[in-house]
Amino acid sequence: MGDTEAAAPATGRRRELDAMRLLVVFGLFLFHSALIFDPTDDYYVKNPDTSSVVTYAAALCVVWAMPLLFLVAGMGSWFSLRRRSARSFAEARLLRLGVPLVAGTLLLMPIPQWYRLRAADPAYTGSYLSFWGEFLHVRLAAEEFPFVLEGAGRRPSFETGQLWFLVLLLTFSLLFLPLLAWMRGPSGAGALARLGASARRSWPILVVPAVLLAAVGAGLELEEGFAAWSRWSYALFFLFGFAVAAQPAVFAAMRRLRGPAAFLGAVLWIASFALYSIADREGVDPLTSYDGVSMLFRATFGVTGWVWLVAILGFAQRPVREAPSTGEGAASRSARLGAWGNEAALPLYVIHQPVIVAIAFTVVGWTAPSIVKYIVIVAASFAICVVLYEWLIRPFRLTRFLFGMTTGRTPGGQLARSPLDFRRARS
Repeated sequence: MGDTEAAAPATGRRRELDAMRLLVVFGLFLFHSALIFDPTDDYYVKNPDTSSVVTYAAALCVVWAMPLLFLVAGMGSWFSLRRRSARSFAEARLLRLGVPLVAGTLLLMPIPQWYRLRAADPAYTGSYLSFWGEFLHVRLAAEEFPFVLEGAGRRPSFETGQLWFLVLLLTFSLLFLPLLAWMRGPSGAGALARLGASARRSWPILVVPAVLLAAVGAGLELEEGFAAWSRWSYALFFLFGFAVAAQPAVFAAMRRLRGPAAFLGAVLWIASFALYSIADREGVDPLTSYDGVSMLFRATFGVTGWVWLVAILGFAQRPVREAPSTGEGAASRSARLGAWGNEAALPLYVIHQPVIVAIAFTVVGWTAPSIVKYIVIVAASFAICVVLYEWLIRPFRLTRFLFGMTTGRTPGGQLARSPLDFRRARS
């Protein structure tokens, strides 16, 4: 999501990565809508009736969804650095990630917090404009790097919401830039070549990252606000993605490992759940405690995340050739939909949660079954976000800039036709 070139491997475009990125973004509509019905989560708006089934379903998603986004973003960084200098890469990251982070935080993130206040206190009558000033009351919190601002005042409200992903991705892109530039150079090329050679044996691709993630998981707390992963585990996924993109042999190894990785991932997920339950019954928080069971849970959880990504990338691989330049058959429509998803993923990610919360604020008050409410929230929020993207964000240069999109025009001076427009091109 951080790079439009994220799906382009060394030899031919891998549109399956575009599809996975868009799938995760759409999955966030399902996930965040489900939190409205989760009894354990302090979401902005809650349904009167909740179900623990939602908790277990959410646990199936957090183990792989956001790690996959960071992995794909790391891949995109490799391809971006292949055609840019380090300075140009840093400037592009600031525009691509920094601008939507600032714009989204200032313009959109107050919305869920305002609805939280209204849902918690029906007597609250403050206007959105008055709350906006309250939201911007912040203080420095350097100890929470890279989240260096936090809410202050009588009722602290400032947050980056789901834009924590952009905070971390921008931080990793700049913090690790010297390492990324080295890996792109002659010295780093030798190390990456050894990585490609090890991929011929397959198992190092599965084991080495898993060991690193297990160590980080055991030694650091998992952060519930960041989809139940340590922020520094995400750093590893980002770096793994960069290294993987540099060596196509790794993709082949993942394809060979996909079956065993899927089986092992299922076993490890069950083991993680069992360890979590044991620690929870002992009255400790397995995400943050340093007793033996909790640390073993976090280590197992880290390994599970990597093994699942290997399986997902292995099963997803299906090289797609570029569509013919003439005619618009199924392959052409598929390519255009992939291009749409590649460009739309970041804006949809930025706007989706405020829209979900605004819709849920009304829907949870209906006298309807929870499943009906859930379907309405998901369908309505996704449809509204797509309309907002197509009609308010995509067509205009200012909004494209604010949401991290390119602002270029076609040679004729017009924006390219939307990939959602499936009308047959005129001959």
